[in-house]
Amino acid sequence: MTNTGSRPAATAVAATAVAATTSAPAGSRLRTATARAGVGSPGGIGLVLAGTLSVQFGSAVAALLFPRAGALGTVTLRVTITAVMLLAVCRPRLRGHSSTDWAVAGGFGLALGGMNILFYQAIDRIPLGPAVTLEVLGPLLMSVVAARRAVSLVWAGLALVGVFLLGQDGFGRLDPGAGFALGAGAMCAAYIVLNSRAGARFPRLDGLVVAMAVAAVVSLPLGIGSAGTTLLRPGVLGLGLAVAVLSSGLPYSLELLALRRLSAPTFAVLMSLAPAVGALAGFLVLGQALSASQCLAIVFVVGASAGAVRTAGAGRR
Repeated sequence: MTNTGSRPAATAVAATAVAATTSAPAGSRLRTATARAGVGSPGGIGLVLAGTLSVQFGSAVAALLFPRAGALGTVTLRVTITAVMLLAVCRPRLRGHSSTDWAVAGGFGLALGGMNILFYQAIDRIPLGPAVTLEVLGPLLMSVVAARRAVSLVWAGLALVGVFLLGQDGFGRLDPGAGFALGAGAMCAAYIVLNSRAGARFPRLDGLVVAMAVAAVVSLPLGIGSAGTTLLRPGVLGLGLAVAVLSSGLPYSLELLALRRLSAPTFAVLMSLAPAVGALAGFLVLGQALSASQCLAIVFVVGASAGAVRTAGAGRR
């Protein structure tokens, strides 16, 4: 799923809101999650945290690949390798679907590809922590609007304070990377809606597999045009495989296991920690130190995301 860094690292921030505003099932992950009530087991919480760590450290490893393959080449490797793995493992059934089903899957794939391309462009320009923080604003806004409760304005205000603090050091340092991150957030919101619709139309993970294949087709010309035959070098392919496993394969598996043990609100609140984990990965892997105001901004956005999710969950009940 997607990076949301940017699979759906930010995806679960609005997961509960989507389930609240759609009558159809909300996708393979959400269907499982909403079937359970209560907080969930410590093991489930550990699985979600492990998946979040995997996604964000996968993004940090991707940044290490940028000097060799570029941001577009790295996206191409990640998405294409993930698509091949999913096609081999899931073997989706391609018959018996309407033209509307294929249109939804195609839109899902475009949103998935766009989200990854924009996010990798962002982290090629600005630190990972601020990039994930800005990306999560898209799903956060979606959750606030879907909840339709006065308290949601508090969470929106808290997020705006976080954005203001990120700009305290000068948005000149963040732009145009900030624009790419915000664009990734918008694509992430679209990804969430289309993931929900694809999950209602395709069994198992078939919708995701088709969408990942579409994203690979979209990204291939960009990656080949940017990096050329560099993408075929063994060292580059090896790092690309590591990025695909860390950012997609491993977290998907961990989250599917976690959703058997956790409620959707608990899952989404835990996933809202992505900006903080991204900042940690950026510091440990890439040496990206953040100022005190940037760290406080991340705390505010994490708090706003968690609050918005809980508000949306309360609205469903």
